[in-house]
Amino acid sequence: MVGSSHEALHRIFQKEPGLLTSALQQVLSVPFPTPHDFAAMNVDLTEIEPIERRVDTLLRAETDEGSYLLVVESQGRPDERKRGSWPYYLSYLHEKYRCEPVLIVVTQNRATARWAEEPIHLGVRGMPSLTVRPFVLGPDNVPVIATRQEAERDVPLAVLSAMTHGRGRQAPAILESLAAALRTIDRDSAAALVQFVDSCLTDAQAQRMWRDLMTAMQYFWRHPLAEEVREEGREEGREEGRVADRADMILSILEWRGIPVPDAVRVRVASCADLDQLTAWSQRAVHATAADDLFAATE
Repeated sequence: MVGSSHEALHRIFQKEPGLLTSALQQVLSVPFPTPHDFAAMNVDLTEIEPIERRVDTLLRAETDEGSYLLVVESQGRPDERKRGSWPYYLSYLHEKYRCEPVLIVVTQNRATARWAEEPIHLGVRGMPSLTVRPFVLGPDNVPVIATRQEAERDVPLAVLSAMTHGRGRQAPAILESLAAALRTIDRDSAAALVQFVDSCLTDAQAQRMWRDLMTAMQYFWRHPLAEEVREEGREEGREEGRVADRADMILSILEWRGIPVPDAVRVRVASCADLDQLTAWSQRAVHATAADDLFAATE
């Protein structure tokens, strides 16, 4: 299982290497040639025993223009030690494999993205001998995919969107759209992508919503994460726990989106014991403009 957002943010590209080059081309507008083959490579760049250096993910992309090494670094916060490591990584890889290395930094944090985008200059000020310019994927350039149609067009990119933007008012629409899109791909691939998203959702309410959405997808129960969710369900009293969770999720979605929730709406949602009805209301909550819109089709 993927155990952290750090792992998920780079291992998603091991699972879906085509996502990395499409992100370069579509998100960052880099004229990167389309690969016809990928190969995972050893991430250990250690040369001298006391100094251990490892990249997060390393892929070799074969294109009609030649081979490229795609170096993916997942970055949770600024770390000046990395600014010393990244030029080393690229120089070492170029020397060892004699093909062009490309550095891509992935982050969920805007401040970290701005830090990572700064060029690294080594040498005389104003006339550096070496300059490194990382490509950065983060909240300011990864697209927000919040409709089912967009998510179905490019499921891996929708996964990256959820991993990057899965918090705040946009989270319900993003997660709902992705959940629907995952039904359009094969079950094993979807089950793996489910966990990448789960590992990156740092907002407890968003993660709770995501897990609730996933319980409706039968293949999800084959995934190790499902056992954790099932255990939570046993502890909470199975059906009663699911009803209470769904009611809380509806109110949370409205609150995330800045929609006032009158006491009458809160009471009606909290007192409903029909899981199917609550599911319908949760779907409406994603697009509602007022709390009463939950009930528009049932009045």
